[in-house]
Amino acid sequence: MKEVVLSLVTGIVVGFLFTLFRLPIPAPSALAGIAGIVGVYLGMRLFQWLTLFWK
Repeated sequence: MKEVVLSLVTGIVVGFLFTLFRLPIPAPSALAGIAGIVGVYLGMRLFQWLTLFWK
């Protein structure tokens, strides 16, 4: 839970600073960002599943 809170606080600070200095936000659009996160998770789960057969 601590990691989630620290990640959220870091994201808020970065978003605030980028907006303050009028820089483009360093994040993909909402849908693309969510798809990327889901893809990374599914890739990890696929690897874990495949390694069950290689042992």
